Amino acid sequence: MERKKALQYFNDNRESLLEKLEELIRIPSISTEAQHRGDVGRAAEWLADYLRALDMETVEILATGGAPVVYGCSKSGASGQAVGPTVLIYGHYDVQPVDPLEEWEGDPFEPRRQGDHLYARGASDMKGQIMAALISLQAAQSAGDLPIRFKFLFEGEEEIGSPNLYRFIEEHRELLACDLCLNPDTGMLGPELPTITYALRGLAYFELRLRGPSQDLHSGSFGGAVHNPAQVLCELIAGLHDPDGRVAVPGFYDRVRDLEEEERRELARLPVDEVFLTKTAGVKKLWGERGYTPVERIGARPTLEVNGLLSGFTGEGSKTVLPATAMAKLSCRLVADQKPEEVKRQLEQVLRDRVPDTVSWELIPLAGSPPVQSRRDSLGVSALSAAFERVWGKRPLFRREGGTVPIGAYLQELLGVDSVQTGFSLPDDNAHSPNEKLHLPTWSRGIEGLIHFYYNLSDSGAGDPQGGRSLNGEDK
Repeated sequence: MERKKALQYFNDNRESLLEKLEELIRIPSISTEAQHRGDVGRAAEWLADYLRALDMETVEILATGGAPVVYGCSKSGASGQAVGPTVLIYGHYDVQPVDPLEEWEGDPFEPRRQGDHLYARGASDMKGQIMAALISLQAAQSAGDLPIRFKFLFEGEEEIGSPNLYRFIEEHRELLACDLCLNPDTGMLGPELPTITYALRGLAYFELRLRGPSQDLHSGSFGGAVHNPAQVLCELIAGLHDPDGRVAVPGFYDRVRDLEEEERRELARLPVDEVFLTKTAGVKKLWGERGYTPVERIGARPTLEVNGLLSGFTGEGSKTVLPATAMAKLSCRLVADQKPEEVKRQLEQVLRDRVPDTVSWELIPLAGSPPVQSRRDSLGVSALSAAFERVWGKRPLFRREGGTVPIGAYLQELLGVDSVQTGFSLPDDNAHSPNEKLHLPTWSRGIEGLIHFYYNLSDSGAGDPQGGRSLNGEDK
């Protein structure tokens, strides 16, 4: 009965709750631009006020080396009831810049409803997702107390790489202690394709610098006698993959988990085939590691990519120089259980072995984040899967995302908990681009799904949140 009351509350208050999302969107909390530092703080204050209105036991705005973290914690349980799992809800309240402004069809921070969509910066990424988690909790609270403890971690620096998040979690382990995390920042593959993301690749990003002569030389006077750093760089890069598309770095695959047949069948359900990827990428033919499907290569296999090259003269016309330096930007997407620092050591060994003594080299790490993989049979994933099946009438897709979201790996390492990763953004929401939008019907169904998710967790009792069990989601 409580479940039905909560769903009815959302249905009855849908308009006013959407207006609350629009309030949050109007705050231009762009973390990468110094002139919006005050707006980032205002967004934090707005979320803190919203948590207070939900009658949290504790709400704090906690300082970091940059934008503040909004922390909240609900009361320890309904009067006399045993407390079930403690759920940490994660989100980021900062947004991307709006450039190029001239391509927007309206003010990026004045929400505009058009058909089934809400247009504004942050509508999809991820203020809409934060509010989906909060509105669903508000609806559940309206029907009575849940025997679950909720904690909240809302950061304001995700769009600039979360530079202070790891240290914050490390310094506040006891405050953030939980049984599982709900992270609604990964999205769905389509309005009729409820999706749970159980793995995200990590990242190891480097700049490789080579130096030959002390300055650019006349290629006629020195060519053939001085080793060209650009040539050395090209030969090095050409040797970083073998003919089968595998990364030719000794030890690179030592920690990589093999895909089991059941997981390969699950990934084959995703509507991401060769035709789709070829058309989306605008290429004649796909390429990649032999023995794996395209969707497996994107989500379940590690990569090494060249993100940029620079050397010598690149202007209009001709200039016959032998360049003094050559540079490449290299990135590796990592899968469980690879480690960025270990990949750095492997690349350094390759350079020591393969760079000739005619040039010098330097490998500079620029960014790193570990991969994350959650159990698909955990209580949290089972609860969300049952919730989505109830709302959408179909079993959700289980997805491995090729990109990187650091929070999941940080929580596994520092708190020892898995994240339940989902969200209700869609691939065509224009996140990070002009005219960002949120598909409101999908967002509403997502809120209903999260209401069921909370009740499924409530029905599970206070058992082991990492242990798998089935949940039928029957009404209480």
